[in-house]
Amino acid sequence: MSSTQLPDFPWDSLRPARERAAGHPDGVVDLSIGTPVDPTPALLGAALAAASDAPGYPTALGTADVRTAAAGWLSRRLGVTLADPLGTVPSVLPTVGSKELVALLPTLLGFSGRGTVVIPEVAYPTYEVGAVVAGLDVLRSDTPPPSSDGVVLVWLNSPGNPHGRVLTDDQLRAWVAWGRQHGVPVVADECYVELGWDVVPRSVLHPAVAGDTHAGLLAVHSLSKQSTAAGYRAGLLSGDPALVARVWETRRHLGLLVPTPVQAAMAAALSDDAHVEHARALYGARRDRLRAAVTASGHRVEHSEAGLYLWVTRDEDCWRTVDRFAGLGIVVAPGAFYGPAGERHVRMALTATDERIDAAVARLTS
Repeated sequence: MSSTQLPDFPWDSLRPARERAAGHPDGVVDLSIGTPVDPTPALLGAALAAASDAPGYPTALGTADVRTAAAGWLSRRLGVTLADPLGTVPSVLPTVGSKELVALLPTLLGFSGRGTVVIPEVAYPTYEVGAVVAGLDVLRSDTPPPSSDGVVLVWLNSPGNPHGRVLTDDQLRAWVAWGRQHGVPVVADECYVELGWDVVPRSVLHPAVAGDTHAGLLAVHSLSKQSTAAGYRAGLLSGDPALVARVWETRRHLGLLVPTPVQAAMAAALSDDAHVEHARALYGARRDRLRAAVTASGHRVEHSEAGLYLWVTRDEDCWRTVDRFAGLGIVVAPGAFYGPAGERHVRMALTATDERIDAAVARLTS
């Protein structure tokens, strides 16, 4: 498709469903957007407060502490070894959350005005937005296209939002090989990589996928879900130092800087595994209860082997399903938000309190 203007903001179209759901006598259960609701771990707040005396500007490169902690987390949790994170050419940067990075990455890499960005067939809308902002076209494909003509960037998303699909090693390797053959950067959005349920997600930077170099590859990570810190706007970009350096240079000019106290909180979070496991346990228990209730109510859950969502269908137009859930006081996201291939599904988030999840379970099974 040719991109000339931003699409409508999708969440605005959910207003009628929200209004209908609000009429439920026991209140709304909002499982649509996926905003974390549990308390941010105390170690992040303590680190933030300790670094609150920050009169000077932060750097786009990030502090040595946050880059060292990020490299340690990638190694410890994902089996990824970066090039020297403190070297003169960076292999990792902190970002202002992951959404701004996704939306700006084609521009930050210097791709604008002409070319095509490949995104998954069912995809987080911001991949398309990033192409639109840069004046680029979009091609939806879950397999490497037969022609690379005009392609400037590939987005992968594993575990996927909205459907929780996890790409196999063979699928990841096929994209890596295609990108390297045609000189096209391959970027993996791995913001849910800590939340594998039925499978263990693999990073595109893992040596079993990337080999002994990260050439042509980037990975995006976020603390929003794994550290219950969406309000901190804390993300990471890592991988090929040549690509990371291009992004870094542009970010320096644009003043895209992560506040110094937030970087201190990031370093603390990335150095601690216990709070991540705690979050996993909370979400896993909610997933088990909600999935059983959704299935019992006559819906089918597809993919959803990782991440924070259930990808649900009743083999009907997604808006009919949205309306049915709204009648129960439950707000869900229509699959149409994520591309034409999602039009017969809805996305249900696990990011609600135990009390609200239990309320949804009771309504679905009564």
